[in-house]
Amino acid sequence: MSRIGKKPISVPSGVKAEIAGKLVKVSGPKGNLTFDIPSIIQVAVEDDGKLIRVGREGDDRTARSMHGMARAMINNMVVGVNQGYEKRLHVYGTGYGCNLAGNKLQLNCGFMGRGGKNKYQFEFEVPNGVEVEVEVAAARGDSDPAKMVIRGCDKQVVGQFAAVIRKTRPPEPYKGKGIRYHDEVVKRKAGKALAGG
Repeated sequence: MSRIGKKPISVPSGVKAEIAGKLVKVSGPKGNLTFDIPSIIQVAVEDDGKLIRVGREGDDRTARSMHGMARAMINNMVVGVNQGYEKRLHVYGTGYGCNLAGNKLQLNCGFMGRGGKNKYQFEFEVPNGVEVEVEVAAARGDSDPAKMVIRGCDKQVVGQFAAVIRKTRPPEPYKGKGIRYHDEVVKRKAGKALAGG
């Protein structure tokens, strides 16, 4: 038995879970999510909708791994529609910053290139179901960063969008410039020392 898969999922008040064929639907104050149940997995809503149990057919390796995965996905959905998920990003670097223009997130992460083109000016379309809040628009030096928060009910979408933003300008190890998660630790390197003559 999968240790994760066999744990029942408690459904908090305000959240509704239902099963339609091989589809799990979960709705709550933060939104609605659906999940396609794999063919070897069984999901049941019990105790007047207050408990979700996940089972499996067979005991082979694939069935065991799908059992734990399905339970984790459904639990993430229940937490997401009730509390939501968030990722906090910090943008370090002099002149670096972020701005929200309608449904577009704009990032400035570098100096102007030749011909007046900004090599590190990025623009992202905010996905459906995701909310972006800019807490601090511009970084001041290498110690006071620009800050943004990405929120949503779908854990995968929130995490993926944050990862795409961070990938555009990962933190470099010398001055620490770049985009990082708020709790990320960047190991710093010493620069080259000038040889004394």
